[in-house]
Amino acid sequence: MLLPYLAEYKWRVLVALTFLATAKFANVGVPLLLKRIVDALSPQQQVLALPLALLLAYGVLRLSTVLFAELRDVVFVRVTQRAIRRVALTVFRHLHSLSLRFHLDRQTGGVTRDIERGTRGISTLLSFMLFSVIPVILEFSLVAVVLLTKFDWRFAAVTFAAVAVYIFFTVSVTEWRMDIRRQANELDSKANTRAIDSLLNYETVKYFNNEEYEARRYDDNLRKYETAAVRNEMSLGLLNVGQSFVIAIAVTLLMILAAEGVVAKTLTLGDLVLINGLLIQLYIPLNFLGMVYREIKQALIDTDRMFRLLEQNREIQDSPGALPLAPGSASIRFEHVDFSYDPKRQILFDLSFDVPAGSKVAVVGHSGAGKSTLARLLYRFYDVGGGAIRINGSDIRALQQGSLRAAIGIVPQDTVLFNDSIYYNIQYGRPEATRAEVIEAARAAHIHEFIESLPDKYEAQVGERGLKLSGGEKQRVAIARAILKNPAILIFDEATSALDSETEKSIQGELARIAQGHTTLVIAHRLSTVMDADQILVMDAGRIIERGAHRELLERNGAYAQMWALQQQEESQLMRSQSLGSLKAPEALQISH
Repeated sequence: MLLPYLAEYKWRVLVALTFLATAKFANVGVPLLLKRIVDALSPQQQVLALPLALLLAYGVLRLSTVLFAELRDVVFVRVTQRAIRRVALTVFRHLHSLSLRFHLDRQTGGVTRDIERGTRGISTLLSFMLFSVIPVILEFSLVAVVLLTKFDWRFAAVTFAAVAVYIFFTVSVTEWRMDIRRQANELDSKANTRAIDSLLNYETVKYFNNEEYEARRYDDNLRKYETAAVRNEMSLGLLNVGQSFVIAIAVTLLMILAAEGVVAKTLTLGDLVLINGLLIQLYIPLNFLGMVYREIKQALIDTDRMFRLLEQNREIQDSPGALPLAPGSASIRFEHVDFSYDPKRQILFDLSFDVPAGSKVAVVGHSGAGKSTLARLLYRFYDVGGGAIRINGSDIRALQQGSLRAAIGIVPQDTVLFNDSIYYNIQYGRPEATRAEVIEAARAAHIHEFIESLPDKYEAQVGERGLKLSGGEKQRVAIARAILKNPAILIFDEATSALDSETEKSIQGELARIAQGHTTLVIAHRLSTVMDADQILVMDAGRIIERGAHRELLERNGAYAQMWALQQQEESQLMRSQSLGSLKAPEALQISH
């Protein structure tokens, strides 16, 4: 999966590997040069002058080891970062192309953590595979060549055996440790989740006087984590002691062999220094083998989890010959539509109706009747189970999704805003709109005066999901956003549900004005907001049970007439209670005085 991203910068990869090899050659050259310096300074050589050239060369090699390692990192960093960027962008785009069903089922935190860990995993894989595993193999090969060419077979045999035992021990213990580490991580997450959940529900804890109960539950999780963390640390100690034991035995055996050679005059003091230097340089990177092995395994798991997101099939996708929706006015037709989110529970049954171009059709009914589902189907967040939805006579499944959604504007019942400025959230309806157009849309939605009253005006931050604004203010931002988009089709899904009666009346007139010339579908609960609709559809349990204009439906004295009478009664009771409240206030004031 990562090879295409590496292939894009194959020359950088080759240069980085060249620098890596140069650094390792310099590293192995250091003890070889040190041997010559020691031999040159020994009494047996009877040197008459200081080996200045060798000492200068030693300094150059030492510098080269660090210099070429840093150059390798500088050259390779763009490869790593570009791979991370490309993969993260691919996953991000793919997630936006998946159906609403996937996003309703998934946990946002889990998906973002998968992407975060996956991109970090790519960096870990590239860094450790290229700059930890390959260098160790290269350095081991160079040391092996030096030992085989300069010393007898016993030196190479002891080194090879020690490395084999070292690797086997490290991998075995690390595999065992990973289970302990995973358990400790899970318990740590559980403890954190418990603490955060308790703090988020601070008021509930206080209401029921359960501070000690919450503390006990939290401490129980911490106690389990403490046990796992102690086991984890003890296992790390065992790994380090075991690794040091293998290295100590190998170094001791090799030093004994070297010392015997020096005594027997077959080796020099420089050879003793050379062997010691080679082994130190070989075992220092091997010391990190356990960590590298663990990190690579974890990186493979994390990267695989992120790439599995790319394997999620798109439930809704454009057909091979999908056509763009022609600009201009649009008519909507639902033809015998059946739909269910879950096969066990059908939502819509044989639904048929027309919304002629430029007309206004309202859909009313009790909660759960399937009204909001119509908007989701029209946007093609889901495909119908039976029948068809047509715009200008074309089945929306044969249209390009981008052009279909560009032609529809919606003011949803539950408005969720980006954690950015009010200006950004309004301009989101048409990102290329000018500031004057954004302000004009805000005026049309009756929110301009409110925005101007804020200290930061249009740059005021709305908070996460728009929580700094009231329900009514968020609704008006959504209305301004839809006005700015200026689409052929408008959907008002309980567009004024969060507004008070006075604001609702003023905005209702504005919605009626902007709906002129647009094909409009109004989904409403309050019948007083849809009286002017060309046609009203009454839904119940996924079926249309009545249809007609406001006056026609009242004359039939059916379900619509009953809903109307009930809502009128509720409104009159509300007005009576408000008027009584205003009358009683002065009396109460007089009595208390």
